[in-house]
Amino acid sequence: MEYVLSGGVRIAWRSDGDAGKPALFLCNSIGTDHTVWDVILPQLTQNFRLIRMDTRGHGQSDAPRADYTLDQLAGDIEAVATAADLKQFDLCGVSLGAMMAMAYAVNQPQRLRRLVLCNTSTNMDPQAWQQRMDTVRAQGLAAIADMAMSRFFTPEYVEQNDATLQEVRNRFLKLSPEGYTGCCAAIRDMALTEQLPRIQVPTLVLTGARDVSTPHAAGQAIAERIRGAQLRQLPAAHIAANEVPDLFCEALVDFLID
Repeated sequence: MEYVLSGGVRIAWRSDGDAGKPALFLCNSIGTDHTVWDVILPQLTQNFRLIRMDTRGHGQSDAPRADYTLDQLAGDIEAVATAADLKQFDLCGVSLGAMMAMAYAVNQPQRLRRLVLCNTSTNMDPQAWQQRMDTVRAQGLAAIADMAMSRFFTPEYVEQNDATLQEVRNRFLKLSPEGYTGCCAAIRDMALTEQLPRIQVPTLVLTGARDVSTPHAAGQAIAERIRGAQLRQLPAAHIAANEVPDLFCEALVDFLID
């Protein structure tokens, strides 16, 4: 991992693949780190140089005790893009990562070529996120681990309990509670809906047919507000890249490769 300072916070990031290929920046969901993309790395590095970071508060990035904002998290994307010397890049985010990507596309689109927004929303219940923050502060991340896995994946995938799911769960349990709740605050306080028409880059919105956290209707609402946006549904829950990796990669490549 490499590190860059963003507003005084150390952000961990890495580059994989041929530096001469088009750059694809991947942003993970809340509750996961950059390794959540490992399963699709071999497929995507055939076409892209992949840039991944640990979202502020996650993995090897710093986890200051504070309520984070989407603008701060989008600023972390810019800091990593600069450190990686990206002249132009595509940006793909899932869940919170897609919220960060939307904020980045609104505020700092100069280097952005195309945008992929996976399993996300611009309108979530603030009280529910505050309740989650209160639970984690009082009882730790173990108190919500089962709930998180049941939202990330379909019941059938959770029941399989394969090595990939076990790794996601283990890394979830190792997260900083302060970093996790800091990111919860960014979701709780987001105000993206009215800003979506400002996104001018070609955009693909991916949804999961069995996603209970950010259902298809949430993605459809985003696509309707971004001019020319494409909408595609995958047979998965919240983290399709783990559950249906081939279909996920096919959707990305179809959209990003001319």
